[in-house]
Amino acid sequence: MEQSSGKGGTMETPNYRSDLSIDEKPLIAIVRAAEGFKRAASAIFRKYNLSFPQYNILRVLNATKNGQSRITEVSRIMLVPGANMTSTAKRLEKNGYIFRKSDKNDERVTLLEITPKGKKTLDVIEKEQDRLLQILLQDFSQKEKEDLLAMVKKLIKNIRLAA
Repeated sequence: MEQSSGKGGTMETPNYRSDLSIDEKPLIAIVRAAEGFKRAASAIFRKYNLSFPQYNILRVLNATKNGQSRITEVSRIMLVPGANMTSTAKRLEKNGYIFRKSDKNDERVTLLEITPKGKKTLDVIEKEQDRLLQILLQDFSQKEKEDLLAMVKKLIKNIRLAA
């Protein structure tokens, strides 16, 4: 079996031969890359007392008109169940990153709004994350990044068809 050498490469274990097919190897490599990215990005978010999902909520809100959106809309964009979204939003509110409020037109609807602290934190995180992305993608040309994105999108489409 291939083992991580700790520096992004792999090394063979002497008494084991990988039984992964050529079809499985790229999928496993994608999973490893995604997990590595998530670990590195999460280390940045932790400095600001944010989890990966909390950071993504802030990004979604920051990209919306007036920095606010219905909690159900944010949940749909992030593909997160409503119950998980509610508890995650409560933690963000407790830490001063968002406001939660009822919609004036429909009190059953909860709106989330990013605070100035949330926006400022995103700006700081973006600088750190840009440095991380430069390191991770330093050996890729612009064309290679575009090609990789197209291939991963095609894979995602096929996964949805198979599900």
